[in-house]
Amino acid sequence: MALISVGIDHEHASLELLERATVLEHEWSKVLRTLMSQRDIHEAVFVSTCLRTEVVAVIDRFHGAIDDITHTLADATGLRTEEFADHLTVHFDRGVATHLFSVAAGLKSVVPGEFEILGQLRRALELATEEQTAGPEITELFQRAVASGRRVRAETPIARGTTSFAQASVTMASDLLGDELAGASVVIIGAGQLASGIAKSLLANPAPIAQLTIVNRSASRASQLALEIADARVHTMDLGGLDEAIANARLIVVAVETPNVLVTRAHLEQRRSEVLVVDLAVPRAVASDVSELERVSRIDIDDLRERIDQAIGERREAVDQATSIVSEDVERFLVDQRARGAAAIVSELRERFDEVVSNELARREHELDDLTPEQREKVRSLVRSVVAKIAHPPTVALKEAAGTDQGLRLSEATRNLFDL
Repeated sequence: MALISVGIDHEHASLELLERATVLEHEWSKVLRTLMSQRDIHEAVFVSTCLRTEVVAVIDRFHGAIDDITHTLADATGLRTEEFADHLTVHFDRGVATHLFSVAAGLKSVVPGEFEILGQLRRALELATEEQTAGPEITELFQRAVASGRRVRAETPIARGTTSFAQASVTMASDLLGDELAGASVVIIGAGQLASGIAKSLLANPAPIAQLTIVNRSASRASQLALEIADARVHTMDLGGLDEAIANARLIVVAVETPNVLVTRAHLEQRRSEVLVVDLAVPRAVASDVSELERVSRIDIDDLRERIDQAIGERREAVDQATSIVSEDVERFLVDQRARGAAAIVSELRERFDEVVSNELARREHELDDLTPEQREKVRSLVRSVVAKIAHPPTVALKEAAGTDQGLRLSEATRNLFDL
C-alpha cells in the first residue's frame, strides 16, 4: 500500500475553478464514505478550504486510485472530470509527506505562514476519524504534519506580521480606505473562523471603527461570536436584516461559506455614499456586476493574492528557514515510517518461518511415532533452532537497513521471496 494526494489548489487552478470545486463541510462525510467504497482506497482524509480541495489516501493501485478519487471529486463538486483533470496536483509516497508538511507550515498558502490551515487540517482529520476512514498511517501523517507546522511558526519569523487572510484583508482595506476607516460603520457577513479573525483585526485597528455589525445565517452563532469578542461596538443580526445592515456601511466584508450570491447589485445601486466590498467567499458571494456601480469598489481573493505576492520577497529568508525545517521533519517522518515497516516485515517473516515449521512437523508427525516424547521435543527444538539461524541474517539486514533506500529494496525483495 502507498500514500497519495490528489487535489485542486490555488497554485494550479483559477479562482473560478476553485469556487466550483469547493465542497461545503456538511458534505464532507458523504465524500469520505464514497472514497472508502472504492476498491483501491483503504484510508482517506478530505480537505476542502476556500483555496484547496484535496484527498489524501492510503491506496493499492496508483492509477486505479487516481480514477477513483477523480470521479469522487467530480460527483462531489458537480464538475465534469475534463474540467479539472489538467489542473490536478498529484503527489505519491514521499511526495505526499513533503506536500502535506509544507501545507501545514503555511508554505502553500496565499499568505505564507497563515495559521488557519492548521485548524483546517485538524478538523479534516477529526472528521475522518469520526467516519472511521482515517487509519493509523494517515493519522500519524496528519499529526506529524500539524506538529511540524507548529514548529515552523515557533522557530521562524514566518508567522510574524500579516499571516492570515483575516489580517491581510483588513490591512488591504485599511490601505484603500485610509482615514475613512476611522469612525466608519463596518459589516461582516459570516461568523466562522475567518469572520472572527477579521472582526478582531478591525476592532484592534489603529483607525478605530464606530460600529461593527455581524450578519449571519444563524443569529445565535453571530451572538456567540459577539460575546466572545466582548466589544460594545459589535452588533448582530441574521440575514433577514442584511439590507438594513449594509445600507450605510463604508466597508462590507463577506467571509462566509455559501453556494449563493448574498450581496447583489440591487443591494447597492441606490447608495448615495461610497462603499468598499471585500469578497473573501469561495464561491464568491458578491455579484460581479456591483463593480459597475459608480460608488462601489469591489475586491476579492485574486486582488488579495496579488497584493500578498508583492510582499513575499520581504519574507524570503523566513520562507527558506521554514522550508529547511519542513525538509528535516519530513525526513525524520520517513525514517520512522520505514523503520516501522521493517519491524512489521521482520515480524511477518518470523511468523512465516514458524508457520512452515509447525506445518511440516504436523505433516510428518507419524514419522516420529517410534520416538519418546522427550526425543520428539528434541527434534522439534532442533528444527526450530536451524530455521532461526537461517532467518537471523535477513532479519539483521532488514533492521540495520531500516530507514534507507536499501532497506526499502530489501523489504520489497523479502516480501517477494517469501510471499509475505
